[in-house]
Amino acid sequence: MSTSAVVRVAEDLADREACFAVRKQVFVAEQGVPEDIEYDAYDAVAVHVLAVREDGTPLGTGRLLHGEAAAAKTGGDASVGSLGRLAVAKEARGLGVGVALVRAIEDAARARGLTAVDLHAQTHALGFYERLGYAAYGPEFQDAGIPHRAMRRPL
Repeated sequence: MSTSAVVRVAEDLADREACFAVRKQVFVAEQGVPEDIEYDAYDAVAVHVLAVREDGTPLGTGRLLHGEAAAAKTGGDASVGSLGRLAVAKEARGLGVGVALVRAIEDAARARGLTAVDLHAQTHALGFYERLGYAAYGPEFQDAGIPHRAMRRPL
């Protein structure tokens, strides 16, 4: 990733609003996900990560669910976190922002004692996650009308 971007855990309301703005741009505007299902109760308990340019422009985001919040997505295993809502602004794609966000979420998972990270990848993104050490499992399924596969990486 270029040195002009930094990835950090979203600490305050302004950071969280920046995360939501990137998600709205990518999932709602670009991919047509209904806004009322893009934001959910998990947002209140998730660890959000944010990538910003030097000037403060938000470039990307993702979140980690852990504990009870992750259990429904990981088969009930409390030692597995759930990576989700990974989004990179169009102008920042191909610059390593997505990789940096995934690694920051994995670091947050390790810091909480988790042993693996699960995610639900849009099928077009399978190769991206495979290059980062994730392996797909289970059948393809639809989420918000978009085909997905479950993937996992041990930490």
